Amino acid sequence: MVHQIVGKQHNSKLCFVCGLKNKFGIHAHFYVTKENELIAIFTPSEEHQSYPGRLHGGVASAILDETIGRAILNKNETEVWGVTIDLNVKFKKPIPLNEELKVIGRITNENNRMFEGTGEIVLKNGDVAVTAQGKYLKVPLEKITDFDKEENEWRIVELETDPKEIEI
Repeated sequence: MVHQIVGKQHNSKLCFVCGLKNKFGIHAHFYVTKENELIAIFTPSEEHQSYPGRLHGGVASAILDETIGRAILNKNETEVWGVTIDLNVKFKKPIPLNEELKVIGRITNENNRMFEGTGEIVLKNGDVAVTAQGKYLKVPLEKITDFDKEENEWRIVELETDPKEIEI
């Protein structure tokens, strides 16, 4: 399926998932689709392995948690932040390193206090390697942490390689 990209979300400096200056991070970029889903693209390296040549399950869980949790930003004009209450992950196939991966996240339910979503990690050949369901509590950022957007370099980073569409 081809997903039309209509926007891109912010990256930061040191976040493990989206931090572009975190030397051990996965440096994911997040793209908003016309269908209001969120697609993360990243390429895991040897620093992210468990068994040799395989992505660590905790890293797979982290990218799914981040992608599902960020998908709420697609549906709101103001930033909505979520704190993970519950994340259920199912591992179906091993995930190789040094191969571009795509992660899809979507919101399935939302009310004033919470939201729920699902996601999956998709391999290069189109197979679904990992699925997840998450539940998040909506919390204002200032109640989560002292976050200075400028200091943390929270911004949309445009790349020449940013896709106009993503096929999964």
